[in-house]
Amino acid sequence: MTRINKWLSEMGVCSRKQADNLIKSGEVLVNDKIATLGMLVNDIDKVSVSDAVITHKPKPIFMLYHKPVGVVCTHDLNVENNIEQAINFPQRVFAVGRLDKESEGLMLLTNQGDSVNKIMRAENHHQKVYRVWLDKTPTQEFANAMASGVEILDRITLPCKVVLLDDTEHRNSFEITLTQGLNLQIRRMCKALGYRVVRLQRIKIMQFDLAHMKPGEYRLLAPMEIEKLQAALLESTS
Repeated sequence: MTRINKWLSEMGVCSRKQADNLIKSGEVLVNDKIATLGMLVNDIDKVSVSDAVITHKPKPIFMLYHKPVGVVCTHDLNVENNIEQAINFPQRVFAVGRLDKESEGLMLLTNQGDSVNKIMRAENHHQKVYRVWLDKTPTQEFANAMASGVEILDRITLPCKVVLLDDTEHRNSFEITLTQGLNLQIRRMCKALGYRVVRLQRIKIMQFDLAHMKPGEYRLLAPMEIEKLQAALLESTS
């Protein structure tokens, strides 16, 4: 017997956290009855999500997407400008982490729930790189403070890499490499140090970068890219 959220994750439907949200919203049925959080299922149970019966693990889909400002990282179709409608992909894929509505840049989406868990866990040290523009010129003291950890949400953020940028195109900006993903982490860190974020762009997730993708564009990973990604996740815990 397996907990329903873990089962859905292993079947590639979504991450465990996303599974819990689907269960809370009543979209998951077990033997034609509404599922409950924490319930146990086995291979003979009939499990369906949004009226689709889950019978086998789907062929892996991994997608890179350049999220524009204004798109909301939710699969709730009642929310205006939700990511599912923005991408309009024929199969259901879930975002690996989020970018808030006012942020832009690279996102990774997949139908492999266990991969979502492995990439998101800070303990697995999978890096994400962001370029951040501020309302004033950041100092080296600011960079040192960001890198060593800032108190937000009743905790100290993990040490990270921060590089100040001083060319004309990136005036008042810096790049930061994170392995964790707290809610509005970069914006909260900057605010705690007396700065306001005016633009935030994610430019890299693990080995994938934004490259020349335009806002709103997406591309599917090639089989070789998927193999390399899955190999990189072999030692990661979910």
